[in-house]
Amino acid sequence: MYNYDETTAFLGHWGLFQQIVFFLLCASTIPNGSGVLSIIFVADIPSHHCMIPEVNLTQDWLNVIIPIKVVNGKQELSRCSRYRLDMVRNLSAQGLIPGRDVNLTDLEQEGCVDGWSYSRDIYQSTIVSEFDLVCSEQWKQPFTSTLYFLGVLVGSFFSGQLSDRYGRKPVFFATMAGQTIFTFAQVFSPTWTVFSILLFFSGLGQIGNYISAFVLGTEILTGNVRVLFSSLGVCLCFAVGYMMLPLMAYFLRDWKSLLLAVALPGLLYIPLWWFIPESPRWLLSQGRVEEAEAIIRNAAKKNRVEAPQIIFQNYSGGENHPPSKKEERHTVFDLIRTSNIRATTLILCMVWFTIVIAYYGLSLNSSQLSADPYISCFISAAVEVPGYISSWLALQYFPRRPSASCVMLLGGVSLFFIQLVPENLPELSVALEMLGKYGFTTSASMIFAYTAELYPTVLRNTATGTCATFSRVGSCIVPFLFQLRVYFKYLPYIILGTLGVVSAFAILFLPESFGRPLPETIQQMHKRERMKCPCITRKGTPEPMVILESQL
Repeated sequence: MYNYDETTAFLGHWGLFQQIVFFLLCASTIPNGSGVLSIIFVADIPSHHCMIPEVNLTQDWLNVIIPIKVVNGKQELSRCSRYRLDMVRNLSAQGLIPGRDVNLTDLEQEGCVDGWSYSRDIYQSTIVSEFDLVCSEQWKQPFTSTLYFLGVLVGSFFSGQLSDRYGRKPVFFATMAGQTIFTFAQVFSPTWTVFSILLFFSGLGQIGNYISAFVLGTEILTGNVRVLFSSLGVCLCFAVGYMMLPLMAYFLRDWKSLLLAVALPGLLYIPLWWFIPESPRWLLSQGRVEEAEAIIRNAAKKNRVEAPQIIFQNYSGGENHPPSKKEERHTVFDLIRTSNIRATTLILCMVWFTIVIAYYGLSLNSSQLSADPYISCFISAAVEVPGYISSWLALQYFPRRPSASCVMLLGGVSLFFIQLVPENLPELSVALEMLGKYGFTTSASMIFAYTAELYPTVLRNTATGTCATFSRVGSCIVPFLFQLRVYFKYLPYIILGTLGVVSAFAILFLPESFGRPLPETIQQMHKRERMKCPCITRKGTPEPMVILESQL
């Protein structure tokens, strides 16, 4: 069986061809960073109370017609009730003074029959104020995010299989078009139902675009450039888009304007079709050798190197090398066909589940960390930058198992410690939460690259999509996770911390892929092996370091 990395080594690692693929695929993830998490601002709940129609009331009664309630030890106006307007009108007409002539606790209350009045101190409008998703309809607010992540779940599952069947490039551009079109269409939603349906399809395109771009770059690039792309390039550009989100939301405080700003940049990526090639690895796995060679020859021309007369000679006709045949179709069931692959898949599904529920849980909660949601969101986004840099360094120089396990453990333990922080030190709680975000962000980047290294070309996108599908089950319940604080303030952090610690130990049972070329077939997939001390392994067998430089 041929070795793709060795066969294409004449191209080098960082020629013009690789530079174009690297930067264009990285740039394609910037809209993902702002689009995926735009729900933080689009669906945030502004301060509100019952609307008081223009009636003849004295100023004293206008000041007290909304009851005062204690929430988390603080007094605030009731959001879903007011004193009965007809009774208050009669008492005001009689000249009675509230609190002196009338005991307010004796007055009957009613719901917000005339609607709600929303504060515009932070937002001009959100979908909550647009569609009145409060009080009896408040369940729709977190459920909106759940519907989005359901779309992401479906997209994770089908985009992987479609990409393995029809190619990386067509699925990449189809999902990019889908996320742009459906995000744009949300602006014109007349009802919450229509908005939610469009949001579902937008989520379907978001993840499909990201996964296809990631796998496409992983299969085209080689050596340290591939490590740089998978651990730092796409992730850092995602973080750039994430950091741009609070800036856009600050200047565009209307949810429709924000969605337009998120959607329109997708139009800029249409010309990329003529610059980003199909994955030669995937073409070879489908028996389309001539197309794969054409792409490699074009790459050689751009890199100004001379290509061999026959590039993939193991696929050429001849007595010893029969003509290539289209390989058998592979499905998601191949991920559980043998015990080795099944164990790897189950562990990775659990790890992905933990990473996603922790990452999105902490991200969606960022608007609640301080009085200014824009600053809180920016800090939550900025902490990802050192996380991605750390993951790149770890993937570059350290074995996958111990490094991924350690950062996952850091994230889980940090969240555990939040419950020990005194009430008068809220800054320390925020710091620990951001340290947890750093740990889970770092592990997310590493596990994404780790997963791509473990599976062969014929299953790589299916495996990545399947793991992402299981992880999105976690993201679907994330919007309701932090509502568990009504039962115990620190319960969400305890749940996330427990998942992080368990997953950290589970990672140690995965195969090691450090310093090994990507497998091309299921037979080449790395088998499970006993844990070894990384220092001893590297001293005794220096070959993996050579392989990392020349083949990875």
